[in-house]
Amino acid sequence: MLSKGSKRHKEIPNWMIPALYALAAISAGLMLPRIEARVLPMVTLGLAPASALSMYSSVGSGMLALTGIVFSLVFVMVQFSAIAYSPRLVLWIARDRVIWHSLGVFTATFIYSMAAIAWVDRNPGQRVPLFSGWLVIALLLSSVGMFIALIDRVSILQINGMLTFTGSHGRRVIEKMYPELATATVVGQPSEILEVPVTQVLLHMGPPRVIQTLDESKLFSLSVEARGVVEVVSAVGDTVVEGTELSRFRGSARKIDESSWRQAFEFGSERTFEQDPKYAIRLLVDIAIRALSPAVNDPTTAVQALDQIQDLLLRLGRRRLEIGAVCDQEDVLRLMITNPTWEDFLILAFDEIRYYGAKSIQVMRRMRAVIAELISSLPEERRGSLQYHLHRLDGVIQRSFEDEEEKQEARIEDRQGLGVPRRAKQHILPQR
Repeated sequence: MLSKGSKRHKEIPNWMIPALYALAAISAGLMLPRIEARVLPMVTLGLAPASALSMYSSVGSGMLALTGIVFSLVFVMVQFSAIAYSPRLVLWIARDRVIWHSLGVFTATFIYSMAAIAWVDRNPGQRVPLFSGWLVIALLLSSVGMFIALIDRVSILQINGMLTFTGSHGRRVIEKMYPELATATVVGQPSEILEVPVTQVLLHMGPPRVIQTLDESKLFSLSVEARGVVEVVSAVGDTVVEGTELSRFRGSARKIDESSWRQAFEFGSERTFEQDPKYAIRLLVDIAIRALSPAVNDPTTAVQALDQIQDLLLRLGRRRLEIGAVCDQEDVLRLMITNPTWEDFLILAFDEIRYYGAKSIQVMRRMRAVIAELISSLPEERRGSLQYHLHRLDGVIQRSFEDEEEKQEARIEDRQGLGVPRRAKQHILPQR
């Protein structure tokens, strides 16, 4: 399954959104009243100039104060989220276009209100321009709407909102990247290709950067054109430094144009969800282990994170993950890509939470329920690795709890951690 590179580089930067709103407000403030004065000189808003001046000045000054208060609160809540959940999530919250459009609408309302004041009763006749006045009112109503939308967006900073936000991104990338397990054609990565000599190597040049996306279609086209095999050595999500191998070309004396080859890799300062399904699980695990730290001691949050992790693993287990090799129409291998395996996802999802939550009966019970339900729901080829992690979980329980009854409690499968067990425990009362 070939995928094209990211389209994010075509989007305008976030800082340009309020700048464009401000520019539009300045342009409207300079042009609209002049057009009204020339074309519709006798059409007025129907307000006394003093009332219009009072309204415009109140809107302008009030909007400036509101902007400062709202964004101060947003900044504080985002910083709190960085401490409580994960600093990597803050970057995604700060990118939310609703925040930037809100800032733009607030700024435009303030600027245009100030511009409209200059045209109240500018000419004799107690005149207040009609469309300029209504535009101030429209901007004020838009600001109220954006304020409501912004408050709604801030609610995502609650723990349930953050977990759902992260899980939703993970589900989208899984749906986009991986074909269904039953319908996908498996193309292995033959070991013989590794014996073919490397004729060209692509190295990273510059400061440390994260591989955010790969343009697989472009890599495939380059390999077909050069009649060889392109091997992608560094995976999406890897941080590469000066001299790190990005890709190799094997099996042909022809050379690939290095600039075109390099354009197939998109770099950035941080990982993204777009082609990196491990990133969503990484963030959920970060939230879970931060909640399990002695300073926080919140195993319930870890259990809620496991709810989302279970859903992502369930979807991954039903998809064909082994899609790292692509052949041409003649069934000749042309592209090899490093992709995470089912075992890689399980290690990421379970190992750290199992380690940091080893003393929590609640976390152990929830993890047993996750693994048991995955074993019962997924195809046979996925169950061996799950059985291995269930065995490791039992080993951690055996070592972490000294009391035999606590060990039995920790081995109960419970979706809530401490709620309604799937397998009820029988309590035997001692005889008197």
